[in-house]
Amino acid sequence: MSDPVASKSGFLCMYMKNHPDTLVAYVKYFGKVEGNVLTTEMSSIDSKGMTLVYKLKSGQSNTTRVSFDPPLSGYEEVKPRLLGMKAEAQEGLGMLRVPQITTFQIPPTVATIGIAVFSYFYFLSPPSPNTTFLSIPVTIMDAFFSPAYAFRDATGLGLSFRTSCAIFFGIHGAEALYTWSLCRQYVKGAIVMAAYVGCTMIFGYPMWIDLKKRIQQRRIESVMKVE
Repeated sequence: MSDPVASKSGFLCMYMKNHPDTLVAYVKYFGKVEGNVLTTEMSSIDSKGMTLVYKLKSGQSNTTRVSFDPPLSGYEEVKPRLLGMKAEAQEGLGMLRVPQITTFQIPPTVATIGIAVFSYFYFLSPPSPNTTFLSIPVTIMDAFFSPAYAFRDATGLGLSFRTSCAIFFGIHGAEALYTWSLCRQYVKGAIVMAAYVGCTMIFGYPMWIDLKKRIQQRRIESVMKVE
């Protein structure tokens, strides 16, 4: 199967000749090239990355390969990815202001995750039969959890509530730490930051994935304004 990006490499390399400052930023930030870079050209590009040829003030010329993480799945992803990488490089080099997220939003996928979280505790850690809770009659409790009891009897799977919580909050706790690291850099306002970190503890990965998408969109918007 042919690479959908490599087939347009010649056109993209010619187009990027009009953006030498962007190519220099790629070389210095992603290529980690030290020294004064005078010129840079894109010699090739494919779905996995781009090859850049650069020349230093000292006269030395060299080549560096900048990988795409994750790889591009199609040609339509080239422009937004290059814009996002441009903004990231310029931020890292101090050439562009870091985007700030000032509002909180819950992604639509949280509803699905909420059902998954409920199912996790419902089927793996139901209360013991003949247990009451908040004056709810035992018959109602047993009827509500009867599918969970049947699941446990059929599969033999089951965890104590404490173990389920330890696994759940252990995984989501690590994700919340990652969200907090994003918030420290890109989120403005203690309430918004607390909302993102708290919801990540409950809903997990959809929160930080959506936050990264919002950050990327702000980056692209900031680059477009500059251009």
